[in-house]
Amino acid sequence: MGKIGGERLVSEGVTRGVALCALLVLGAMVVAGPSGLLAWRDYHQQLEQRQTELVRLRAERDQLKNRVALLDPRHVDPDLAGELLRRDLNVVHPDEVVMMLR
Repeated sequence: MGKIGGERLVSEGVTRGVALCALLVLGAMVVAGPSGLLAWRDYHQQLEQRQTELVRLRAERDQLKNRVALLDPRHVDPDLAGELLRRDLNVVHPDEVVMMLR
């Protein structure tokens, strides 16, 4: 083996070493990168939490829509109007007793 053949083997070894390092870095990114397998689990947990929050917010929105509909100036619900007057303006009849349940 001459000098040129030995240099070729060293060159191929360096090339293989660089390729192996590149593959190891890519493999590490697949496992621990920002969108790798470990991050995927965290994303899944966040998705579940946000879906739960979305269900809660939709229920709250529906309650508020119902309350707005009951307060429509064209046909106000008398029970809700009485409740709001008593709570917000502290308006009660002398023979009434108010019990706060909150």
